[in-house]
Amino acid sequence: MPASATEELSIRMDDGVELSGEQRGSGCAIVLLHGLTATRRYVVMGSRTLERGGYRTIAYDARGHGRSTAAPDPKIYGYERLAHDLEAVLDALGLERAVLVGASMGAHTAVRFALNHSERVAALGLITPSFDPGMRATPAALAGWDALARGLREGGVEGFVKAYDFSEVPAEWRGTVEKVVRQRLAAHEHPLAVADALEVVPRSRPFEDIGELADVAAPTVVVASRDEADPGHPLAVGERYARMIPHAEIVVEDAGPPPQSPIAWQGGQLSQVLEKLALRAS
Repeated sequence: MPASATEELSIRMDDGVELSGEQRGSGCAIVLLHGLTATRRYVVMGSRTLERGGYRTIAYDARGHGRSTAAPDPKIYGYERLAHDLEAVLDALGLERAVLVGASMGAHTAVRFALNHSERVAALGLITPSFDPGMRATPAALAGWDALARGLREGGVEGFVKAYDFSEVPAEWRGTVEKVVRQRLAAHEHPLAVADALEVVPRSRPFEDIGELADVAAPTVVVASRDEADPGHPLAVGERYARMIPHAEIVVEDAGPPPQSPIAWQGGQLSQVLEKLALRAS
């Protein structure tokens, strides 16, 4: 398939969910997994660097997100199910092994899959992981996620934005972040399913003990962000993942001042990091 050509994908799960996706290019397969409330567009942000570099990129909308359909049960959005969906996608595309790249929720999904199926993971790209099994989600944090879900159910995109706390975003980026949030939320065909996921995913645990990361066998890069730019994905968590995973490297944007734009927000620069990771897998 030429790097510029796009093949649309529709993959049916065993519980009836239809996952919507796309693939481009040819060569070593790189599967892109997005974060909670995002879509497949928001991993490498539309960059075509990987396809031009000779890689086959596969991206799909997680259940209930983007163009994918809602789960038949509003509770079926946890990490075991998300990892099972990933396995089904690989099987449907005939991929025995692939490079897995996930952002936030997608990073945790990739870790869960790697712990279950290490033989199928050629390399692992973990972008801004935030889950720390040693820290239970506080009632206040869960209430914040529930408020976002309620805002989305009752007021759509505007309701979500109203419930979103932009106060921790640096002032110079606040307008851009709000614009991106609106764009992401407007891309969902089933916003009520996204609201369901907002209640389930933060309560789900992709693994139970940080020591489990020592069992990740694949070459790994952790792309972390500094707290002044992205406090919702703490740098300390990314550093901890990189320390615990045996073959991991960590990549972080330069320190400010002023605050530097995270690599995770820059599709072209992020893709260059992922190209180097894929070379380690070959």
